[in-house]
Amino acid sequence: HKSFNSELGVPLTVLDLPNGWNNPLVWLKNVIDGLILVILPNRYPSWLVLEIGADRVGDIQSITNWVKPDIAVVTRMGKVPVHVEFFRSIEEVLLEKSFIVRGMKRSGMLVLNSDDEDVLKFKELTDNNTITFGTENPTDVLGQELSVVYDESDKPKGIKFNVAHDGHVSDIFVDGALGIQQMFPVLAGVSVGLGAGMSFKEACKAVKNYKPSSGRMKILKGIKNSTIIDDTYNSSPVATEEALSTLKSINPKGRKIAILGDMLELGIYSTESHKIVGKISAKTTDFLVTVGIRSRFIAEGALNAGMDENKILQFEDPLSAGKEIQNIIEEGDVILVKGSQGSRMEKVVEEIMAEPNRKGELLVRQDEEWKNR
Repeated sequence: HKSFNSELGVPLTVLDLPNGWNNPLVWLKNVIDGLILVILPNRYPSWLVLEIGADRVGDIQSITNWVKPDIAVVTRMGKVPVHVEFFRSIEEVLLEKSFIVRGMKRSGMLVLNSDDEDVLKFKELTDNNTITFGTENPTDVLGQELSVVYDESDKPKGIKFNVAHDGHVSDIFVDGALGIQQMFPVLAGVSVGLGAGMSFKEACKAVKNYKPSSGRMKILKGIKNSTIIDDTYNSSPVATEEALSTLKSINPKGRKIAILGDMLELGIYSTESHKIVGKISAKTTDFLVTVGIRSRFIAEGALNAGMDENKILQFEDPLSAGKEIQNIIEEGDVILVKGSQGSRMEKVVEEIMAEPNRKGELLVRQDEEWKNR
């Protein structure tokens, strides 16, 4: 699924129209279709789920001038948020994010990830009712007892956990993906359901239909009977740390391999963030592969943390990495692949997946616009 979370993308989502990129004919059709939608009576959903993101100061403030959420969800950001490069400080990122809260309807419900102390402080910005979710008490919707589920061949096939609220508990299984990254959308979904007037039972029943998107900790079959954890949609320090934590929690028959690309748009935090990821990699992986100029600092961090240099490979581009790593992979290995969008780490997955003929179905960024970049 593409993320249309910008000042241009949000209106396209509202009108259910595609991004025309550089094609004027598509944009002309969008204008016509948009006018038809406004002028003629059409069936339109009762609820819209919109992602609102920020690359620069003013992005969210601009959107919330006309988007007034009935329910606003603020997810975990971490100590070094994604897209921090074009902000003067982390505090400026938090200020920009706060406009989601400030732009709510007065009758709206605020949903916050209570695992992030900075996010939780947003509660102080509004008198609106608030629901919190997280993995630690106190919180309103609690996720707990997360564990990896294995198939009959002892390969990871998904995760299970339970959701607790107001004395009630529901068991959840997420098929085909791994990590706490899959728990948070479920917890947020249950919280939104409660905020919309659903019962806890109804909300939990609804989220059991949750299907993880491509490139987000998805489990794929790899060559030589290996297993790929495809987390190539995007990257940030907190997301990479969680992905490595998930890799650490798995008990494979083979080795744990991490193939990590650059984390982009981190500005002055880039070098140190990559080194920290390297330090964590040294403690969580048996073999480390880095891709890109910035990721050299991941390798440096791993070496400084005591990882054997013979267990580290460095590449300039994802295609070279994907071709070379085929000679390294062994049966039973579990391979995490992750990087920012611009790192194009899906090209690594394409080289090592067992079913490359299904890449259009399984991988991110398979449309012609991305392929031509």
